[in-house]
Amino acid sequence: MLNQTVLVGRIVSDPEINETKNDKKVTTIPLAVQRSYKNEEGEYATDFIPCVLWDGVAQNVVEYCKKGDLIGVKGRIQSSVDKIQVIAEKVTFLSSNKQTYQN
Repeated sequence: MLNQTVLVGRIVSDPEINETKNDKKVTTIPLAVQRSYKNEEGEYATDFIPCVLWDGVAQNVVEYCKKGDLIGVKGRIQSSVDKIQVIAEKVTFLSSNKQTYQN
């Protein structure tokens, strides 16, 4: 079985680093991803997808990215009873001087 997703979108809010009880660094960024088709009003709808970034990926995104930056995220979808999120494995900075960072 395969659980892999690739998203390209804009960061909705400035990323901030947090630390867990085990001193692991983490950030969750909402990513605005535009759909590839127009709705009934002739506009492209946008999905807001929460992406969780850990350790080095999280640190680099917090250091080099800000609200509105375009990034690519490769990762896996994780779901629980009341939420779905993407756990990022690799982030590509598409509107920044830095190119790629992965775990």
